[in-house]
Amino acid sequence: MLLRYLLEPKAGKENVVMKLKKLESSVSTGRKWFRLGNVVHAIQATQQSIHTTALVPRLCLTLANLNRVVYFICDTILWVRSVGLASHINKEKWRMWAARHYCCSLLLSLARDLYEISLQMEQATRDRAEREKSPPQDPPGYSVADEETEWLQSFLLLLFRSLRKHPPLLLDTVKNFCDILNPLDQLGIYKSNPGIIGLGGLVSSLAGIIIVAYPHMKLKTQ
Repeated sequence: MLLRYLLEPKAGKENVVMKLKKLESSVSTGRKWFRLGNVVHAIQATQQSIHTTALVPRLCLTLANLNRVVYFICDTILWVRSVGLASHINKEKWRMWAARHYCCSLLLSLARDLYEISLQMEQATRDRAEREKSPPQDPPGYSVADEETEWLQSFLLLLFRSLRKHPPLLLDTVKNFCDILNPLDQLGIYKSNPGIIGLGGLVSSLAGIIIVAYPHMKLKTQ
């Protein structure tokens, strides 16, 4: 999708763009074959998330996994429609249902990520407070504007340090954020273009490959 978006404006690339469209369609159909077992995996993930100790992650993950179950069911029905096994199925209706549940699943996963980020930032703040026992003194000429600027810089620095110390949390957040671009576009909530969606999909896929290749980079459920 990303290559097609980059090549479409260029003259003389019509044949390549057409081949990329066909390839994109074929890959999409092939991916649905591999997704047939994801319903079972999502159900197992739901059962596991129910036993999560912390309340917020337990609610977010359980609801997110339930939405993923419904999403994969809708996606399977769309696959049945695409291969001609049930041509009477309303494709647009099921596509919107799939997009809604996929979007809800990702929003809940992002809520869990934000919760984990807030915990890490609180811990980093406590660690910093223990290292700096004496209260900071305001420099001469200190103003409210300086205070607001310093607060923003401190917040961004704290966020950066928290994510840098926890790569699994960073990868999970980036992956969920990139994935949500597609359903938001399908639902008309935040319209994007194929280039942005393709780039987001590429980054999400790379993050997923890293998580699979290095299991310790997967965000653990406590």
